Amino acid sequence: MNYSSTNMDTRAVCLINLINFLNKTISQYGLGIIYLLGNIGSALTCLVFYQPTFRHSSCAMYFLASNFSQFFTFNFALLTRMLFYGYDVRIANTFGWFCKVRYYLFYIFIANSRYNIIMASIDRYFASSQSVLSRQYSSPRIASRVILIGAITWCLIYIQVLVFYDIYDGSCQYQTGTYGIFFSIFISIDSGVLPIVVMLIFGSLTIRNVHRSRRRIGVFPSVRGYTQTSHGNRLTRRDMQLYRMLINQIILFTILNIPNPCYLIYNSFTIEDVEQPVRQTVTVFVSNMTYVLIYFGFALTFVNFAISSKIFRREFQRLIQRKVHCLRARHMRRG
Repeated sequence: MNYSSTNMDTRAVCLINLINFLNKTISQYGLGIIYLLGNIGSALTCLVFYQPTFRHSSCAMYFLASNFSQFFTFNFALLTRMLFYGYDVRIANTFGWFCKVRYYLFYIFIANSRYNIIMASIDRYFASSQSVLSRQYSSPRIASRVILIGAITWCLIYIQVLVFYDIYDGSCQYQTGTYGIFFSIFISIDSGVLPIVVMLIFGSLTIRNVHRSRRRIGVFPSVRGYTQTSHGNRLTRRDMQLYRMLINQIILFTILNIPNPCYLIYNSFTIEDVEQPVRQTVTVFVSNMTYVLIYFGFALTFVNFAISSKIFRREFQRLIQRKVHCLRARHMRRG
């Protein structure tokens, strides 16, 4: 081997080591911070949306269901990913049954979280409609049914993971070949393209409905905290802030979720290629980073809601004050 080829090999090894170091460091500290913030944020968001102010709102019910799924995503899927890439704890690559269950639950929790946000965008479209019949589709009763049916549907759809996922060549992954191409395309549509398109469509339609109710029909102020159009469609202050929370969530979701379906589409067409070590290392790094962005978006949910809604912040403050008051009262009784 001549000097130039040796020098090229040395540079390739250095590049591989650098990428692996970055991947490990980001997985340790980046995912660690996301894990901490995500758990705290999901728990607090669920508590706030369970308060009387939001309890009977269909949109808040979808937000609550989405955050409930996010909580399990952080404590199962994200945790195992952090252990794998950050600390080389390869549980999913050791036990075949855990490999299947891990990805089965991962896809279910992720889908429930995403599609409940989608249903929230559809719910806000119906709620902002000038049609009385359309507004009837925005109700807590319908929301509870949709949430339950959605959870059952995803449990059934992803049964395929229990069949086709296993440990191949020391790695937990789906079968290669025809099914591998099909599943990559399916996931890229199901987890990336479809949610983004539907959210953008119904988000835009909701904005249009709200603007129409304000400009074309006319809005009349009321002393009870809501505005009312001449057609009798009441737009409460809570509803208007839920619109803002949803739109910001859609923007956040779109920006941070676009890289993952792009990678999955690329992977579906190159899955059979024999990759060189440098390219393989880069592919693993890019794949992991696209999921880091997804988890980061989930972790920002509480921050987004707190920034977007004054009512959300007020309910959060009241919740904290009640907890502090209870702790003080308990301490005084013990004293």
